[in-house]
Amino acid sequence: KGIGLFILLLGVAYLVGALSGAHDIMRPLGNVGRNGAQAPATEQFSRVKDIAELDQRITQARGQIVMLDFYADWCVSCKEMERFTFADAAVQAKLKPALLLQADVTANSEADQAMLKRYGLYGPPAILFFDAQGRELGDFRVTGYQDATRFLQSLQAAGI
Repeated sequence: KGIGLFILLLGVAYLVGALSGAHDIMRPLGNVGRNGAQAPATEQFSRVKDIAELDQRITQARGQIVMLDFYADWCVSCKEMERFTFADAAVQAKLKPALLLQADVTANSEADQAMLKRYGLYGPPAILFFDAQGRELGDFRVTGYQDATRFLQSLQAAGI
C-alpha cells in the first residue's frame, strides 16, 4: 500500500507540475507558486544551427577561446549540466572571457547530424573547446555529465 501511495503522489506531482508549465523532470513542482519564470542558465549561450554558421562564429571569435556545447531537450545529462554545472557562480565566472556557443541537436535534423558527424560524436552532451586561433582542443573534450567542481578542473585543463 505504501509503494502504491508513493507512486500516486509522484504522479500527482508530475501532473500538477506539467499543468503549471514546469519542464524539468527533476523539479516537477518548480513553477508552482512563482509569479515569473526563472531565467535559464543557458541564456549566455548563442545557438548555432549548422556547420557554416559554426565556422563563421569561430572565425569571428579569433583571439578568444570558444566553448561549443552540444545540447538536446531530451538529454537528461544536458539538463543536469544546465541546472547544476552552468548555473554555478564559479563556472559562470570562469566562462566570462569565452565565447559560448550551443548546438541544439534536439530535432536530429540533417544539419544536426552533420555537426555531430564532423566531430565524431554520437549525441549530446558533449562540450568542445577551440583555442584563440579557432583550432579544436581535442584533448580537452567533455562528454557526459560533470558536476561544477569537475567541470572547473576541465576548464582549467583547457586553458580557460
